Formats: sequence, C-alpha cells, structure tokens
Amino acid sequence: MSISFSAEGARSHTPALVRGMRDGVPIGLGYLAVAFSLGIAARNAGLNAFQGFLVSLLNNASAGEYAGFTTIAADASYLEIAVVTLIANARYLLMSCSLSQKFAPGTPMRHRLLVGYDVTDELFGLAISCDGWLDPYYMYGAILVAAPSWAVGTALGVVVGNLLPARVVSALSVALYGMFLAIIIPPARKNKVVAVLVALSFALSFVCNYLPGIASLSDGTRTILLTVLISCGAAVLFPVPTQAEEAEQ
Repeated sequence: MSISFSAEGARSHTPALVRGMRDGVPIGLGYLAVAFSLGIAARNAGLNAFQGFLVSLLNNASAGEYAGFTTIAADASYLEIAVVTLIANARYLLMSCSLSQKFAPGTPMRHRLLVGYDVTDELFGLAISCDGWLDPYYMYGAILVAAPSWAVGTALGVVVGNLLPARVVSALSVALYGMFLAIIIPPARKNKVVAVLVALSFALSFVCNYLPGIASLSDGTRTILLTVLISCGAAVLFPVPTQAEEAEQ
C-alpha cells in the first residue's frame, strides 16, 4: 500500500477521508457533551474559553487535561504539570504502538506522526475495528471531526458550564461510556475471542479497584498494567494471522 500526496493519490484517498468523517460524527458528538465538565475544570483553574479551547485542541486527553488543570489550580511549576500530564497519558504509548501495526509497512513516517497527534480511546477503538491495513486518511477524517468537537466542548464548558445544574453535567459525562460501548460491541459480536477479552477487561478493571497494593495505583498505571497483561495473554493464546499468512492459507 503506497501513500501519495499527488492529486491522483489524494483523490484515491478521498473515500477513506469521507468515511472517517462519517464514522467520527458519533465520537465528535460524544466529545462535545463530555468536554463540558472538562471546561468547568479549566475555568476553575483560571483559564478562559480560548485557553481551554487551545489546551483541548493540542492535548486531546481527558485524564491528562484534568490532571493538568488540577496542578495548574495548585499553582504548580511547568515541570510538575508536564510530568503529571505525561504519567496520566502514559497509556497512549501502548495504544500508539499497537496502532502502528495497523499501517502498511510502506506507510511514511509523516502519516504515522500525524495520526499519533490524536490517539484517544475512542479513535483507537475505531481504528482497530477496521479490517485490513489502516488508511491514514480514514483517521484524518475521524480526527477532523473529533478533535474540534472536543476543543469546542471544552470552550463551551468554560463559558456556560457553571450555569448548568450538576446533574445535567454528570448526565452529559455518561455519553462517553455509551459512545465507547457503541465502538466495542460490534467487533465483540463478530468475534467471540474479542467478546471474552472485553468482558475480562471489565472484570479485572473492577477487581483491581479493591486489590491491596494495586488499588492504590493511579487509574493510568492500572490501565497500563491491565493492557499489557491482557494483550500479551491474548497474543499468545489467540494470535492473529497477518495478511500474508492468510493469503498463504
């Protein structure tokens, strides 16, 4: 699979771009709603609407942004803010490594870097649910919808979030879980192994909240440990053949 920026190459990737934008609409709508509560945290940290918009546009990570806003509100140093944000977002290192395996071997580094700009839980789930090699333009389409929605939602939360009742803001946050379920349920219905692994992930995540020692770890650290454990076990027990291996069969 070759990726080209020529006029002919751009036309050939237009369907993937449009498909990505279409599939990104539910994610964008979910982000728009969920980011309201993030905007409230940004306002409490002293940020205005433009600053909140810019942070969300460049960060694209709820846990990392919440951690960053908390440290900003505590008048922490730039180094402390950077370290806290890095730790909170560490799980995306694993997602990016996994996502890199979805690209064709000849995919240029510039495409990998551009897609890496916005690797979120939901966009990652969208990417890995695609069959075959992942076209970067498909991800560009999804990002073009999701990233601005997240940023706009944060800005709106800064402006009007505190005017809404707490129950309404809490209800908006539920949209993120519904959106994520909509992403993982279709592949789980198609593949029993995926369904079992999803159920196992939920169960282990719940159990880890109460295990001595592990319960004291941060959410991000527990997510990394569970991801490594479950993915390694799945890779050993249920290896997925490559396209070349499938062709040989």
